[in-house]
Amino acid sequence: MGGFETTPKEDDRAVLVALVNREQPEDTVVEYLDELAFLAETMGLNVVKSFTQKMDKPDVRSFVGKGKLEEIQTYIKAEEIEVIIFDDDLSPSQLRNLEKELKVKIYDRSLLILDIFLKRAQTAQAKTQVELARSAYLLPRLTRMWTHLERQRGGTGTRGGAGEKEIETDRRAIRNQITVLKGKLEKIEKQNAVQRKSRGTIVRVALVGYTNVGKSTLMRLLTKADVLAEDKLFATVDSTVRKVVLDQIPFLLSDTVGFIRKLPTHLIESFKSTLAEVLESDILLHVVDVSHPNFEDQMATVNQTLIDIGATDKPTILVFNKIDQLKIVDEEVREEMNNPPPTLDELKNTYIGKGEDSSVFISATNKTNMEEFKEVLMEKVKKRHFTIFPNYLNDSHY
Repeated sequence: MGGFETTPKEDDRAVLVALVNREQPEDTVVEYLDELAFLAETMGLNVVKSFTQKMDKPDVRSFVGKGKLEEIQTYIKAEEIEVIIFDDDLSPSQLRNLEKELKVKIYDRSLLILDIFLKRAQTAQAKTQVELARSAYLLPRLTRMWTHLERQRGGTGTRGGAGEKEIETDRRAIRNQITVLKGKLEKIEKQNAVQRKSRGTIVRVALVGYTNVGKSTLMRLLTKADVLAEDKLFATVDSTVRKVVLDQIPFLLSDTVGFIRKLPTHLIESFKSTLAEVLESDILLHVVDVSHPNFEDQMATVNQTLIDIGATDKPTILVFNKIDQLKIVDEEVREEMNNPPPTLDELKNTYIGKGEDSSVFISATNKTNMEEFKEVLMEKVKKRHFTIFPNYLNDSHY
């Protein structure tokens, strides 16, 4: 990539930028920026300020207007800011213009997510998927990188100069890299397809959900396995599959990458092979952080992603997690009852407890209501298991 380094250093100071408009009203933008700050912190950055501007659509040249750009420029110089992160994707020309004006590292949401994935991927498959997605994303943005290099070298960066020639060389190199990565990924996918077939007819259950809702904690609880569970976005990038036996019936449980709003298109395409665990599963456990103020929006994002990959026709259990963090909203009740979490009966009588899908309320961290969760899960597992092995219904083992 010509030696250009996009990854910032740990603890670099960063500011966030977003637009407020009809599609993204102010309260929505506040939530998006909170999530963007969490992403930045996951990357090791230190977020010190957010900038917003009311605009119907982004400025084609610099995303924000001239006055807002000058305000940001004044602030980053005074506060020695190293990184600016935009909540929406920037065009190649916007990236180039912003870097030229502000002279700091510029991220947009997609590139930040891609770099987090690259940092956290462990298996050959996940690493190849992220590298492929990142290469496809960066290909049209090479001009920005070489502009940066020309400044470092003191060059003019004019058309036809050394930088321009190296851009073409780099483009060819990255196209070749994309071809190689696609070939490598195809081989890995074939190997994984064989492995999935070798699992036979055992029931398969897949954990899905928004990022950081507690899927890995639940996985670790059910499998007793040493599965990474952190309070960070995208703690899990690789698919993890473990065998579980409950009521003497075995099934495979897989944990998959968490979904998020505005997930880069290239990343969804590249990760479709990892999400094959979801496509080929018999049952979905849709884990929801019910304590999050916008958990319904997060559920909608997950459901839309499942629609995008064609996995909406499966029996699903809604697992409302983190009930220990729920608080009663009514101010009078809050004052009178010292704001305790609602009871299980109260939760079951809410509209989300009476939805079309099976639902259960738990706290994976505190192991609250896990017995009921296992009963609900095993009811669906047994139904599928006995469909596969009808003769076992009368087997004394069961």
